[in-house]
Amino acid sequence: MVLIDGGSGSGKSTLAEALVGILDRRPGAPWQLVHDDFYPGWAGLSAAWRMVPEKILADHDAGYRPWDWAAKAPGDRRELDPRAAILVECCGALTPVSAAMATTRIWCEADPRTRRRRALDRDGEMFAPYWQMWAVQEELHWLRHRPRTLADIVVG
Repeated sequence: MVLIDGGSGSGKSTLAEALVGILDRRPGAPWQLVHDDFYPGWAGLSAAWRMVPEKILADHDAGYRPWDWAAKAPGDRRELDPRAAILVECCGALTPVSAAMATTRIWCEADPRTRRRRALDRDGEMFAPYWQMWAVQEELHWLRHRPRTLADIVVG
């Protein structure tokens, strides 16, 4: 069980895709990759603090409902196999509770300018009006949970 946390645009998704690509070449079941598609809207980062340990990493009935950004509502439930290997990447993935459940904890970092440029290049006009609101939520997570200190590996 691998958790990757970091600010928006820090390289979490890129690292997660690369790791799963490598790990899937090893014998055994394919890795399940969960991106940050379960936040309930732009004000929903704090939901990750509970959802990762309670819903995504659960021993039974693991799964979540991806957020439909166009409909502004949760989509159909995505089931996860609690017996299979899983990698979760999102801001909010690393808290003391979720870190205790993981085998590997990774923190991604980049300077604020680089993160903003990457995030806006990736998500464009959809993200631009919400950047500051999202940044405040990220900082709250960092102050409350200190995810960088929970990481085994820091990439940046």
